[in-house]
Amino acid sequence: MKKRILIIANAYSFLYKFERENVALLQRMGYEVHYAANLKEQCYEEQKRIVERLGICLHHLPLARSPYLYRQNKEAFDVLLSLIRCHSIEVLHCHTPVAAVLARLASRFVKRPLYIIYTAHGFHFYRGAPLLNNTLYYLVERQLAKETDVLITINEEDHAQAKKLRLKPGGRVYLIPGVGLDIARFHPLSPITILRQRQSMGFLSEDFVAVSVGELNGNKNQEALLDVFVKLRAMGACMAHMHCLILGDGVYEARLRRQIRERALQDSVHLLGHVHDVRMILGSSDAFLFPSKREGLGMAALEALSMGIPVIAADNRGTREYMQDGENGFVCEPEVLPVQMAQGILRLQRMRLLEKERLRQRCMLSVRMYEKRYPRRIMQEIYTRMDAQVYGS
Repeated sequence: MKKRILIIANAYSFLYKFERENVALLQRMGYEVHYAANLKEQCYEEQKRIVERLGICLHHLPLARSPYLYRQNKEAFDVLLSLIRCHSIEVLHCHTPVAAVLARLASRFVKRPLYIIYTAHGFHFYRGAPLLNNTLYYLVERQLAKETDVLITINEEDHAQAKKLRLKPGGRVYLIPGVGLDIARFHPLSPITILRQRQSMGFLSEDFVAVSVGELNGNKNQEALLDVFVKLRAMGACMAHMHCLILGDGVYEARLRRQIRERALQDSVHLLGHVHDVRMILGSSDAFLFPSKREGLGMAALEALSMGIPVIAADNRGTREYMQDGENGFVCEPEVLPVQMAQGILRLQRMRLLEKERLRQRCMLSVRMYEKRYPRRIMQEIYTRMDAQVYGS
């Protein structure tokens, strides 16, 4: 019997960013891997080329990211049912909230058992979330958990919540350290490489260069970084030597550009757009700024720490997993984030060289538990158990 698995997420780029390790593992186990997502969402050509070389079957699923776009998601649901039936899919591994809802609803309409794995990259109900999230989203998850064979979480808070849910009989909850940190790629740059990279970007040795990486949207909260630099100016910092490089694109780009002009921050805050390989810019910076309102874990911050770059982060359930205030950077309370982040930048700027080197070493040590081998080992266990239950392998 041909073994097939369908991986479902909201966007083409999700597989490139998060699922290549799982695809390779499944293919080694003899699975034909199908991937369904909204292929019309933005995905860069270099990412598409890598995905196409994986040897998987791609399917367009007209998913909307918002659960409230009923008509579009109903169409996606019908397409999903058709895919499951036409390709004799018996295993679904779903990611992202809307995809996870549709995948588990599908199990109620297909007239044969479906084995369903859901990786929650951050529940939409969490400590400090709006009341709507902590009621509606929780109730939906509680109902759909009954259709779930395996529920995978990536942080302790979500893991504790998941263990309270009633899964299918024999269902299991797992905690994995994210998708895995590639320390072979994200390692500290040599001093001469850092010097050359900074010179190539036009920065002086006395310049403080902070970097932020992420999609430009409300949750990633890049608007707060503009507040940070306004605070630095009010604190008397020499703005000619203060720089923030924001890497990424998204729906907030025009809004951020307008606010940068209105606040006269053109010489300090720079939107660099999409950068395929962030390592040279990230590894030659003085700090990584991570103001997200919500994170499941936060791979961008883990990658910065792995390169020896201290992180100044908003306190949320994701950053609580690895951030230790004063040890590998600084943690800011969301209510006073601009002030505390500005203070953190000034503290880093004033550090002596020896203190900076000690901090750099602590940053690298703080993320060793997130190396790729650890989630890979757990996913091997999950897929082996799945294989035995579905195909008797």
